[in-house]
Amino acid sequence: MADIFYTNAGCTLVALNPFKPVPQLYLPELMKEYHAAPQPQKLKPHIFTVGEQTYRNVKSLIEPVNQSIVVSGESGAGKTWTSRSLMKFYAVVAASPTSWESHKIAERIEQRILNSNPVMEAFGNACTLRNNNSSRFGKFIQLQLNRAQQMTGAAVQTYLLEKTRVACQASNERNFHIFYQICKGASVEERLQWHLPEGATFSWLPNPERTLEEDCFEVTREAMLHLGIDTPTQNNIFKILAGLLHLGNVRFADSADEAQPCQLMDDAKCSVRTLASLLWLPEDPLLETLQIRTIRAGRQQQVFRKPCSQAECGTRRDCLAKLVYARLFDWLVSVINSSICAEPDSWTTFIGLLDVYGFESFPDNSLEQLCINYANEKLQQHFVAHYLRAQQEEYAVEGLEWSFVNYQDNKTCLDLIEGSPISICSLINEECRLNRPSSAAQLQTRIESALAGSPCLGHNKLSREPSFIVVHYAGPVRYHTAGLVEKNKDPIPPELTRLLQQSQDPLLKVLFPTEEKSQEEPSSQSRTPVLTVVSKFKASLEQLLQVLHGTTPHYIRCIKPNSQGQAQTFLPEEVLSQLEACGLVETIHISAAGFPIRVSHQNFVERYGLLRRLLPRTSPGPYSPFSDEGHSGWSPHAKEATLQPLLQDILRTLPALTQAATPGDPAEAMPASVHCGRTKVFMTDSTLEFLERGRAQVLEQCARCIQGGWRRHQLRKQERQRQAAVLIQAAIRSWLTRKHIQRLHTAATAIKRAWQKWRIRMAFLASKELDDVEEKHLFQAPCSPSSFPLPQAQTWLLGAIIRLWPLGLVLANAAMGVCGFQRKLVVWACLQLPTSSPSSYTVQRVQEQAGVASIRALPQGSIKFHCRKSPLRYADICPEPSSYSVTGFNQILLERHRLGHI
Repeated sequence: MADIFYTNAGCTLVALNPFKPVPQLYLPELMKEYHAAPQPQKLKPHIFTVGEQTYRNVKSLIEPVNQSIVVSGESGAGKTWTSRSLMKFYAVVAASPTSWESHKIAERIEQRILNSNPVMEAFGNACTLRNNNSSRFGKFIQLQLNRAQQMTGAAVQTYLLEKTRVACQASNERNFHIFYQICKGASVEERLQWHLPEGATFSWLPNPERTLEEDCFEVTREAMLHLGIDTPTQNNIFKILAGLLHLGNVRFADSADEAQPCQLMDDAKCSVRTLASLLWLPEDPLLETLQIRTIRAGRQQQVFRKPCSQAECGTRRDCLAKLVYARLFDWLVSVINSSICAEPDSWTTFIGLLDVYGFESFPDNSLEQLCINYANEKLQQHFVAHYLRAQQEEYAVEGLEWSFVNYQDNKTCLDLIEGSPISICSLINEECRLNRPSSAAQLQTRIESALAGSPCLGHNKLSREPSFIVVHYAGPVRYHTAGLVEKNKDPIPPELTRLLQQSQDPLLKVLFPTEEKSQEEPSSQSRTPVLTVVSKFKASLEQLLQVLHGTTPHYIRCIKPNSQGQAQTFLPEEVLSQLEACGLVETIHISAAGFPIRVSHQNFVERYGLLRRLLPRTSPGPYSPFSDEGHSGWSPHAKEATLQPLLQDILRTLPALTQAATPGDPAEAMPASVHCGRTKVFMTDSTLEFLERGRAQVLEQCARCIQGGWRRHQLRKQERQRQAAVLIQAAIRSWLTRKHIQRLHTAATAIKRAWQKWRIRMAFLASKELDDVEEKHLFQAPCSPSSFPLPQAQTWLLGAIIRLWPLGLVLANAAMGVCGFQRKLVVWACLQLPTSSPSSYTVQRVQEQAGVASIRALPQGSIKFHCRKSPLRYADICPEPSSYSVTGFNQILLERHRLGHI
């Protein structure tokens, strides 16, 4: 109800068929999430977990490197979908090329591998009572990986195609999907070309009104195109399949005279003509082959022609259809392998996907169901040998006290089916070798009498039809003996093969080459018996199991929640019966009561030897997990004896770890869920958690010590670097400051020199002017007026000269001197104009206070450079003012007056 369809049971993944599409469970993003996870097993159970585990096992190169996934379950449990999803997963995660060319090659290989699924499902799957897409053949897909764990190719091996379904379908079941696809998906022109008119009925095409998801013709055609099967070859294939449908409408009437062949029914004559035109066969030899049987007898191999009865004509017709379809299916498999298989030297490892038909039990079971259930019994035995029995036997070998679980062993059933010297298979093969007709009742009697002591052989006395019952691991199944021997013989009349070799069809020429000898034409000197169906299947199954034994197996058990195929419906009784049949109940029992974690002594010491740091150190010495390093020549017993003290030291740390994990329960101080065997240490998941927790604690302490030393080293290094940087920066700043001060000092010196030069010049000019005035004054007045009295006119003239000399100076410098109102004031002051005019002004001369000092103004204050703080040495110090020196910025004044209004 929560859309969770996967769970784990021991080493097995249980996959529940949801019977509805759940696209979010198989998105490429989810595939990449499981692929990128550090520990995929900690994510939710999924088939991608199994896929990623197999892929990582291949990358780790742990023997055995090759991996295999066995997908099993009843028919309709979802095995085909699981295999298809796993192939998509490997196509996503096992393709990481490094160049564009290899990317295109890998993409093409992946596409071909994925396209092989719809082709094989169209030609090998059919709708049954239990499943709408039931695989009617077994297949082992070998995904080939190179040294870089990239998928370079694949190979497909098939087992036991149910070719009888072409000519015989049970009630409410259908033929292979491809027949319905060409009838529903072909265009009008193609239907006319293949003689499949609208509304035509075929006896070998039951239930055509049912529409399934698998009836998609375009998907099959596109997949065949990607696999290298061009359109003309596809049309040739579909034309042959249409001919087989017309062959099913060929019916014969019973002949009153045994010496005369059976005649065709009226409605079958058209079908024979259509069949002959579609298969490019001559009509008369075709009809004659179906009606008359050729017999060779005597040492001279004389040929006798005997008309066949109505039943024999039907059997030969069915045999012709099965022969053509089986050859066509094998040819398709070979084409797929040639398209997707890599060169032998281009791949090193493989991951195998085994998708076999599930356990079957129908009201009418024959040789096909016997072989299918026989294969499931062998796979169940492989599972039992790999997990259940091997695990318990390992406990006994290691010397552990273990109460064995009574699991269901199917060895008795396998001895009944394939045992030696007498078994069901041997009795059926013996009936085939006898040169006499076999009856169903006689075969039942022989089986019951020869194998009466087997507990897996049952009897049904109430059955009117000859049959026998085999008690399989999944339940009892009743097999009818009628037709069992004939199906095991699988006779192919040689005249049928010769007839097909006469065809002018290009594909049939490939399927039936003229140089091929018929298997029913033994030479006069050789009487080697022909291989039967059971013998062939047994040999191929043994070969498959040999491959599986050389790999690391992984198991996925597919379960049906109900037999009706309804979504959101869970029937516990049916699910429990399937779990018991798959051996999962015993798996759960052993996983709960046993020791699922098994580690060798050496690996245990290598991983958990550092736990000895938790023990108090009584003697100095390094905590090395091995004291025999450098002694590779020691015997295993001596090495094991050396490891024992280390193992005991490690196990002594468990009470402290348990107390730290469960401080409130001192009774669990020493867990009994760990045992030290002869070569391995057995423990449960809880003990493993304690050990991993203690190991993480020790590693954390070591990491903290390492981190502390590293941080201390980094801080010291950074402090040294900082001090060096400060020193370098101080030196740089000092150098830059000195250079800057030197530039400022040079500039200040230049300014100072210019200022001194200008000051001296101004002082010189002022002193020169004063000297000139004094000389004139002394020259004009050599003696005082009091001593040498002058006349009044001379006195006035001398005063005018003294007063008017500044006026002359002003007038001489008029172009660059004072002008305007200031000039008038000077003139008025010099001429001493009368003050009667209202516009006149009174000017106080300097002579009245301190005499004529200079034509320039005295300093009006100190002189400073206008900067906030100068870096110059003497920039803030004003030069000392001197009463005899002239300072200022060329403030040209003729005299120093105080102006006032008159």
